[in-house]
Amino acid sequence: MSDAAQDFGAWVPGERALRAATGEGPLTGLRLAVKDLIDLAGVPTGGGNPDWAATQGPAAADAPAVARLRAAGARVVGKTVTDELAFSLEGENAHHGTPVNPRAPGRLPGGSSSGSAVAVAAGLADLALGTDTGGSVRVPASFCGVWAMRPTHGRVPLQGVLPFAPSYDTVGWFARDADLLATAGRVLLDRVPAAAPPDALAGPLKLRVATDALAMADAPVAAALQALAARLGCSGTVWAFEGFSRHECLQAYATLQGLEIAGSLGPWIRERRPRFGLAIAPRFDGALALDASEGEAWRAWRSRMARELIARLGPDEAWLVPAAPCVALARGADGEQVGDFYARALALGALAGHAGLPQVVMPLAEAQGLPVGLSFIAAPGNDERLLALALDCARVLEAAP
Repeated sequence: MSDAAQDFGAWVPGERALRAATGEGPLTGLRLAVKDLIDLAGVPTGGGNPDWAATQGPAAADAPAVARLRAAGARVVGKTVTDELAFSLEGENAHHGTPVNPRAPGRLPGGSSSGSAVAVAAGLADLALGTDTGGSVRVPASFCGVWAMRPTHGRVPLQGVLPFAPSYDTVGWFARDADLLATAGRVLLDRVPAAAPPDALAGPLKLRVATDALAMADAPVAAALQALAARLGCSGTVWAFEGFSRHECLQAYATLQGLEIAGSLGPWIRERRPRFGLAIAPRFDGALALDASEGEAWRAWRSRMARELIARLGPDEAWLVPAAPCVALARGADGEQVGDFYARALALGALAGHAGLPQVVMPLAEAQGLPVGLSFIAAPGNDERLLALALDCARVLEAAP
């Protein structure tokens, strides 16, 4: 068996980046994988693109997220493949290959944190760091069937992380089980922000089903999540897109993300004219072609939407929102299938993205014999309570006959 087959294509090609723990703590002895958008001292951050990698020297220091996990006892076992400069939710990379989804080898792993999700799903790592802007932790977690967390925007430092769309970017993580997901959260998360609910560390969240969001999923996925919600005692329903449409949500995200990409990566792209994969190049072309004047109206829309969504969420609720609208896409899915997936996945992902919300993903459902991530959003700062919810859900379902 080839090395690539043994490692499911999760690792960046070339010499494996290995680093010992720098301290001891709750993660002692555990294996950590790091997405190749996040700095690891002494290793260039390649970003999934050879032309970007060629312009990068070795990172001077670990990103804070890596440093915290190593100080808590985790040892780094490799840098993981990412979709080029994070601009994808599929998990394909024209230069490094597409990591193999261990739960569905004929299907995509999801991106852009594809290698990190695959490393955990395949048992190659206990814990992995990824980044999530529009769903790049949440989608691969659902496709590959692993536990994952997108934190409140800003609660895990973004220093040492390749910038993509900074007002949406987060450092998230994958874990082999709910306990480790919560333990890593205690290590990674900065203190609860002052704007968070005053009881953000208090008791359990009340569970609601966002019916309009659930209706955006394929019927088998929606049915699986609805059945699981009933078993967990979800006590009511809400309308996630109240006051705005899913199409506005998507258009605002596409425009604002694109303008931020043009600001963070545009100068390098124009100067370097890098080689991008056939699917990725048009996305950067589109972002760089946006008219900056479009941003003002959509930023105002985002501010209003975020205020209203957070107010409706309140301090004590968690809403079920699909992490992905479908099971893992087949390798070689046609353009129509991919386009439909993006239209739904990005609108769903933008709920948390626009408002800076935390979102947890739990591999507790299946549809068509494939993983489906059970996922909840909550108000900013409620990260710890979502992690506690994950522990509770795991225990409830393990105890069920």
